[in-house]
Amino acid sequence: MKRSVLVVSAGFLLVAVGSARAATEITIATVNNPDMVTMQQLTPEFQKAYPDITLKWVVLPENELRQKVTLDIASNAGSFDVATVGTYEVPIWAKNGWLEPLTPIFAKNAALAKSYDLNDVLTPVRKGLSYNNQLFALPFYAESSMTYYRKDLFAAAGLKMPVKPTWSQIEGFAAKLHKPSAGQYGICLRGLPGWGENMAVFATVVNTFGGRWYDTSWNAKVNSPEWKSAMNFYVNMIKKYGPPGVTSNGFTENLTLMSQGKCGMWIDATVAAGFLVDGSQSKIVNTVGFANAPTGPGTPRGSNWLWSWSLTIPKSTKKEDAAFKFITWATSKEYIALVAKTKGSWASVPPGTRTSTYNNPEYKKAAGAFAPIVLASIKRADPTKSTRDPVPYVGVQFVGIPEFQALGTQVGQYLAGALSGQQSVDSALEQAQIAAAKVAVDGGYKK
Repeated sequence: MKRSVLVVSAGFLLVAVGSARAATEITIATVNNPDMVTMQQLTPEFQKAYPDITLKWVVLPENELRQKVTLDIASNAGSFDVATVGTYEVPIWAKNGWLEPLTPIFAKNAALAKSYDLNDVLTPVRKGLSYNNQLFALPFYAESSMTYYRKDLFAAAGLKMPVKPTWSQIEGFAAKLHKPSAGQYGICLRGLPGWGENMAVFATVVNTFGGRWYDTSWNAKVNSPEWKSAMNFYVNMIKKYGPPGVTSNGFTENLTLMSQGKCGMWIDATVAAGFLVDGSQSKIVNTVGFANAPTGPGTPRGSNWLWSWSLTIPKSTKKEDAAFKFITWATSKEYIALVAKTKGSWASVPPGTRTSTYNNPEYKKAAGAFAPIVLASIKRADPTKSTRDPVPYVGVQFVGIPEFQALGTQVGQYLAGALSGQQSVDSALEQAQIAAAKVAVDGGYKK
């Protein structure tokens, strides 16, 4: 906005023209998942609402994003004004004083707080993004895990998917659906190394097979019979009935394979459901089926993970006000409705965050095939009771300690080694046990 100031002094007429006020630019670090790509595409809509704020995007693959954001925030470098983080990072980083608490910012913005309606955000999700009764992030989308399958392939093979399958049943189905010569694989699962990649899925297998990372005295339990059974099962099933090159396949790659009709089944994040019923992105819109995540022989606990990709404001930012305007816009009821309008379907909106979404008749109509399973899975997932035997940590698909980011990725590399045939399961678990035991000692957990 240009401002002209007319100044009259000592008989002289002076005209001073102020330069246009520079817009505030905020830098947003986010993952290259489809929902976030949509968020980036809607930048013009945000700037209509906030013309004095411009957005600079840094969009990265999941593993790379985590490394860059963690390093930047931990070192107080200030490269990012908004960061996309998960349920794992928020309580740990909040404890370290790396994040701006959002509760007092909402308190200072009563009108915005009322329209935003925090009480509408699902309680398990809100709790997962809090520390010491303060909220530190807003959920962009939240998820649990579930089973996707091809109804047409099941029908042709004379198979019926239970609403609550077991891993044993899943393996049996995979064997009958696997036809690699036709480009059809029995099952797709994550093999790409990373604590948030292959370990996210595999950790739920460990849980439901009765395993745990540590006992209550912080003794590592990674070489237990339960872990061995879980890893042998996971590795053998993928080797027999999965696609080639599995160690390169994370969430995004498997989503592509499933949407192209190449997977008989896929167990992964509930957020994928909306993309699999979107005709512009999926070839299996009319044939995809939905079921709960499988349970194993040990316990039903821990078979559903709980995760939220969320937007937070690093302490290092000098642009808190602009950053807060963005994160409340991108996680609001209005944004969800905007995505529905833009995409032409309520099934495509960011899921798992708000009660109002699941109560919306349009969403129920568009997402009725999967929405009840997603909501029940999120509510069922309990990070405080994710294992058969007691543990000293919180988390379903992760251990809620700072060291787990490195430990989980390290063990994910050992798992990938077993999947690729570079080492045996026994060797992978032996190395993983040593790594887990070292973390317990070096981190001061084991007395």
